[in-house]
Amino acid sequence: MEKIAYLSLAVILSLGLVSPLFFASEAAAQQEQEQQEQEAAQLPISWENWRQAKAEAEKYDQEGDYVRALQYYLEYIRQAEGLGRPDIVAWGKNNAAYMIIKQHKQDSTANLEPAKKLLEEGLSLAEATEDCRARLQSNLDYVKLFIKD
Repeated sequence: MEKIAYLSLAVILSLGLVSPLFFASEAAAQQEQEQQEQEAAQLPISWENWRQAKAEAEKYDQEGDYVRALQYYLEYIRQAEGLGRPDIVAWGKNNAAYMIIKQHKQDSTANLEPAKKLLEEGLSLAEATEDCRARLQSNLDYVKLFIKD
């Protein structure tokens, strides 16, 4: 009977040491699987996917869901880059930054640094149209009111 008690205690102790390792490796495996699924879910580059991203971004913008709109504008940018259209990339960067600005207008604690980066990147594109440059600069001027260099 005493041997069974010691054996039970040894099993319980070993499970106590092994289970944290098991759960840690399980969490790492789950994180890796989620990353693989996310990469697999990335849409191929096409005009249709660009149009879809644009439509979804505009829809969520109109609904006031600026976080979701931002996600679709980032896809819009990725698609435009893949299509080799830096003029459209510039507009996408402006629009994505503007979603961050809208978030900031709702909640002044929203971080404007990503908007600043997007706007500066958009301005650095030689193919950006005059109208786009004017909007990028206007939005950058707004952002700089709140970010001290």
